Amino acid sequence: MVAGESGLGKSTLVNSLFLTDLYKDRKLLNAEERITQTVEITKHTVDIEEKGVKLKLTIVDTPGFGDAVNNTECWKSVADYIDQQFEQYFRDESGLNRKNIQDNRVHCCLYFISPFGHGLRPLDVEFMKALHEKVNIVPVLAKADTLTPGEVKKKKIKIREEIEQYGIKIYQFPDCDSDEDEDFKQQDHELKESIPFAVIGSNTVVEAKGKRVRGRLYPWGIVEVENPAHCDFVKLRNMLVRTHMQDLKDVTRETHYENYRAQCIQSMTRMVVKERNRNKLTRESGTDFPIPVVPGVAETETEKLIREKDEELRRMQEMLQRIQDHMITQKDGY
Repeated sequence: MVAGESGLGKSTLVNSLFLTDLYKDRKLLNAEERITQTVEITKHTVDIEEKGVKLKLTIVDTPGFGDAVNNTECWKSVADYIDQQFEQYFRDESGLNRKNIQDNRVHCCLYFISPFGHGLRPLDVEFMKALHEKVNIVPVLAKADTLTPGEVKKKKIKIREEIEQYGIKIYQFPDCDSDEDEDFKQQDHELKESIPFAVIGSNTVVEAKGKRVRGRLYPWGIVEVENPAHCDFVKLRNMLVRTHMQDLKDVTRETHYENYRAQCIQSMTRMVVKERNRNKLTRESGTDFPIPVVPGVAETETEKLIREKDEELRRMQEMLQRIQDHMITQKDGY
């Protein structure tokens, strides 16, 4: 998922990452249409091949986010979409046919931060705090070519400090094993120090030093998108597609989805307990039951219903306990 206000280069970066044009049919809105626009959720599917492995990725865009005069809870539709994918997966997982479940859960959210401010804006803080328990958030510093290298470094430090200050839980890269070689450890350290990733997107091929590269041509020179000395584009792409894709999926499954699943089961348990207590009180008081035509029939059906509810409650409590034990084990492992 990509999120952030319009004009930060989200579409260009997505096209640059996956070497495609996902937005060729998009209609550009005029000023009047933008005033009335609300946050939308759009999905695009792209097939990529990495080291002989074919992958189907779904890109979820959020046009209209942060563009209104009053952006109060403009992230709600984004949070609802993530919850809907969790709900659908939970339903499929609880169904009879569990072999061919389609996983449409959001495993990563690239959140674009404007380079023109002094750090995080209130909207950035509220968005990330509203979603950090639901999805892996990877902050991205957009349009890094509008900043000098010194400004990029200072802004990264400022943003990291504010993320910690506001208690925002962004995606944490797993620690290296002690037996890893020094080169790998150095790459891992550089990756962690790159947060937020300072990126530049471009779908234009320009000529630099006799080579044709994707970049941006300025009067003072050329910015190369895939040059590590110019931006963190290559680090971000490798992280998403090569090195950390599986970990993003694992954290989604073991942490974010399990939290949602546990909340669902707790809610279902409370409903069953409430229903059971209501039936018990009704039975003891002898009220609210229709007068049976045949003596004893209504009582037998009521007893059967209560027994079924008790059995359902017991199974759900056992399931909840297993999930909670699993979550504790995963936390201890981290």
